Amino acid sequence: MANLNRVLLIGNLTRDPELRVTPKGSSICQFGLAVNRTFKDGAGQQREETTFIDIEAWGRQGEVISKYCSKGRPLFVEGRLRFDSWEDKNTGQKRSKLSVVLENFQFIGGRGDEQGGSGGAPAEGGSSPERNSPPPRQPNPAPAPAAEDNLDEDVPF
Repeated sequence: MANLNRVLLIGNLTRDPELRVTPKGSSICQFGLAVNRTFKDGAGQQREETTFIDIEAWGRQGEVISKYCSKGRPLFVEGRLRFDSWEDKNTGQKRSKLSVVLENFQFIGGRGDEQGGSGGAPAEGGSSPERNSPPPRQPNPAPAPAAEDNLDEDVPF
């Protein structure tokens, strides 16, 4: 049986990203993402629900997010779910947490984005912003020459 573990999220950073380096030299960036959902409840009232998700980004992508993102910045994240469980040292209780390991991301908004804190970034954001960005816009082609008024005479039917 096939398996799939894929998460796609668009939300705003809940805190400034925290960049650390492991003893082996790998960069890891941890941050939170708030994702909003608007819906109507049973009484027909508009409601909003916010989900807070912990994200971790490894390597160059984590470094880029740490450099160009800050609290409030909108971000598109692709990744996979990871379930961590451990025993609390103080109480001895089992604890668990579901988080997302970032595999790809894309900045949302422009450099002057009001919500975005530090704004956009140059296209050095690892492979993700470059790979997923749309191609540059081409100038509009020249308008077609004006059609003649007697086109109906040339139609064979």
